[in-house]
Amino acid sequence: MKQISGYRAVARYLRISPKKMRPVADLVRGKSYADSLAILENLPNKGARMLKKVISSAGANALYKNKNLDEDMLYVKELRVDEGPRLKRVWPRSRGRADLLLKRMSHVLVVLDEKENFR
Repeated sequence: MKQISGYRAVARYLRISPKKMRPVADLVRGKSYADSLAILENLPNKGARMLKKVISSAGANALYKNKNLDEDMLYVKELRVDEGPRLKRVWPRSRGRADLLLKRMSHVLVVLDEKENFR
């Protein structure tokens, strides 16, 4: 696994399907930190609320590690939504049969970096 430079935050085992989370992630990938938080604040999706928490956590990590860093200098360098484990549930059907219901989970990785390194 390659080493990622920048300030990162990871949220694992989020109870939302990655298929529902990825379109929200595409909206803020590559945007500035403040713009991405503003976009996610105004979206009605459950994924937007979860993603906002992870991005703000990465921003807090960045500001904690580098005291003379300004929020306006940060941008979303990498935003990855991966598939987590699946909860398997049995769904009763007629005549004693059963279907398998998969409740999917997501792992989210956010990397923020300074704009001077932005190319």
